[in-house]
Amino acid sequence: MTSDQLLDRILASLDDDKAEDVVTIDLRGRSAMADHMVIASGRNARQVASIAEKLVERLKQQAGRSARVEGKETGDWVLIDTDDVIVHVFRPEVREFYQLEKMWMPADALRSAALERLRADHAADQAGPTRN
Repeated sequence: MTSDQLLDRILASLDDDKAEDVVTIDLRGRSAMADHMVIASGRNARQVASIAEKLVERLKQQAGRSARVEGKETGDWVLIDTDDVIVHVFRPEVREFYQLEKMWMPADALRSAALERLRADHAADQAGPTRN
């Protein structure tokens, strides 16, 4: 199984378990540790641990891959290392604190995301307060 096929299975598993704000970062040519990094969030520690546990189970059953897992006990930040793809599943507050996307994403992608947020904020300001 190629790293791209493994990535597809991981993304499908995260989607099945309702992981939020999933970001994929291509590491090929930038790091020897893996080909891809995936960063996702769960709503709380219980969901984070569940997402990670199910992902590891599916990888073993469907792809015959075992993964190294760190942090599942606390559910704040779970690291799943499959060699080709590294997956980080966070509680939102922990993800915001560490900001791994800023460390690994290309600068132009970060500028683009920041620009989109500014545009969305500006559009919301222009729309004015909402009425119920």
